Amino acid sequence: MNITKLVQQQRDFFHTDTTKSVLFRKQSLRNLAKWIDRHEHDIYTALKSDLNKSSFESYMTEIGIVKNELRHTLEHLNEWTKPKRALTPATQFPAVSFIMPEPLGVTLIMAPWNYPFQLNVVPLIGAIAAGNCAILKPSAYAPHTAKLMEQMVSECFSKKHIAVVLGGREENTLLLEEKFDFIFFTGSTSVGKLVMEKASKHLTPVCLELGGKSPCIVDETANIPLAAKRIVFGKLLNAGQTCVAPDYVYVHNTVKEPLIYYMKQYLSNFLGSYPLDNPNYPKIINEKHFHRLLDLMDCQEIITGGIGNERGQIAPTILDNVHPDSPVMQEEIFGPILPLLTYHDIEDVITWIRSRPKPLALYLFSNCKTTQKRILRSISFGGGCVNDTIMHLASQYLPFGGVGESGMGSYHGKQSFLTFSHQKSILKKSNHFDLPIRYAPYTSFKEKLLKTFLK
Repeated sequence: MNITKLVQQQRDFFHTDTTKSVLFRKQSLRNLAKWIDRHEHDIYTALKSDLNKSSFESYMTEIGIVKNELRHTLEHLNEWTKPKRALTPATQFPAVSFIMPEPLGVTLIMAPWNYPFQLNVVPLIGAIAAGNCAILKPSAYAPHTAKLMEQMVSECFSKKHIAVVLGGREENTLLLEEKFDFIFFTGSTSVGKLVMEKASKHLTPVCLELGGKSPCIVDETANIPLAAKRIVFGKLLNAGQTCVAPDYVYVHNTVKEPLIYYMKQYLSNFLGSYPLDNPNYPKIINEKHFHRLLDLMDCQEIITGGIGNERGQIAPTILDNVHPDSPVMQEEIFGPILPLLTYHDIEDVITWIRSRPKPLALYLFSNCKTTQKRILRSISFGGGCVNDTIMHLASQYLPFGGVGESGMGSYHGKQSFLTFSHQKSILKKSNHFDLPIRYAPYTSFKEKLLKTFLK
């Protein structure tokens, strides 16, 4: 595929103004929704092949989220696309002001392998809703879903509107050499830095959805059984291969033992006594990541788990008495390993988290309003939950994105539309009245009037 030619074809099509029609955008989204309905079984099959996801988890974390995003966008798109009236200062009288959302142009969406359907399609919905053309680049690490994305796009859209480029590092490099009007990237911080560097050569704006070590804090006032249940839920999704999974737990010393007890109980309840025998337990994406995760457990105190199998699965693992300087605390785990650290004073936890890169998510389990306010106001993070994990992602009314090294920009719901739009400011003046004060020659009287109005 000639990528340069493809980008030019999309740019030429964009300049026909076809995509600026709200009717065209809505029909494009309806075509996508119908295709997903018809091919739901194929999506399940692809996700099972790539990650061994169950149909329930696939629907809950991928297909259902996409369908909800499509429904919400179609319901509200007419409202979002309308110009919005703005106030006009008295110094501009007589005039009206408004803000007009317009599409950015030809966009690039680079998606990861861990949620290979959702993380391709949700940003694509935003790009289409805002009136853009888009090139979708799925991850080569999830080949079955990537191939399905190619089929989906070819059957729903003209390639001059939406296209898919398959491949690996070479294709990524070629794409990033092109001048796009916007790049939306989801992936690791290291690759995100490379994307931003390449984009800067063309002054192309970017949205970077990255990751990091998302902390979970459990204080002495928490509902421990429920906290354990929800932490285990958040960690087990996709076998921990989730950018907002609880990466580690800071637990108050007085409730550590009951927390461990209930987490072990819920691990057994969810997956059985032998998790690696559970047919619905996801696998690690490839051999490289599988061995990386096994290495992180070296020389650690393992409470439960700690083993893998020939199918690339690693049993849910809890590590106790983890030192903050140990290797498992230096990088995002991205797997079913949960280190436990103990604290006595919440201020020590705040100080430690602040000393690290800003996380994509934070989860606090506490029934103390003072502690809740202290954590939410004192620690910078992308988003999160109080007394739950992960679930903030499921709301189309909450923008999702990182801060600092965990990313820039956000999306979901209306925020996706805004992210893929430019807010164009317009001042419309009257021809019937013209204030002479702004025109030369400038006199002391005009200056006095100017200072009266502008102060």
